[in-house]
Amino acid sequence: MFTGLVEALGTVISLESKGEQARLTLALPFAADLALGDSLAVNGCCLTVAELAPDGTAFDLLAQTLRITSLGDLTTGSTVNLERAMMVGDRFGGHFVQGHVDGTGHVTCLETSGQDHIVGVTLPPEIHSLCIDKGSLTLDGISLTIAELVPDGALFWITPHTWEHTHLQHARLGQAMNLEVDLLAKYVDKLLAARLS
Repeated sequence: MFTGLVEALGTVISLESKGEQARLTLALPFAADLALGDSLAVNGCCLTVAELAPDGTAFDLLAQTLRITSLGDLTTGSTVNLERAMMVGDRFGGHFVQGHVDGTGHVTCLETSGQDHIVGVTLPPEIHSLCIDKGSLTLDGISLTIAELVPDGALFWITPHTWEHTHLQHARLGQAMNLEVDLLAKYVDKLLAARLS
């Protein structure tokens, strides 16, 4: 379980194809604090530490992970958002984030407004239907508030702190972003669908 508050940035060392799967190796600022089997959210996708080596920390990407997320688009030198799993007793500043990516959207808007930044992202219909204005949505592992829900996407107002401490500062138009819908919205949707049927 995560909060969607990005803890640090990492750098991709390599993404090695292994048939339908892949191995992602990252340079991490807190690699010495990790153990084999630990969970780490990388751009909002919960991954398991598969190997700890002096030249990088490795994670195995399953075929489904490559199909659903944008991790397959990473290249050597890419910057990624990182968050270690929550610890009991930690403050809970974002929202409930599982690291289970529901799909991807693409950046449609990158603007500034004073000291703030506006980021627009497309939302697939099945994700859009679970979102509300001022609700929470995880964008590449960042817990964000939807400032405005538009017909085919959402707009987010990004504070200077979030801009400077996440990989959003490197975002480009058309870039794929991992999306995770608010956990509560998914449960309510499923329960209502079962009752209505």
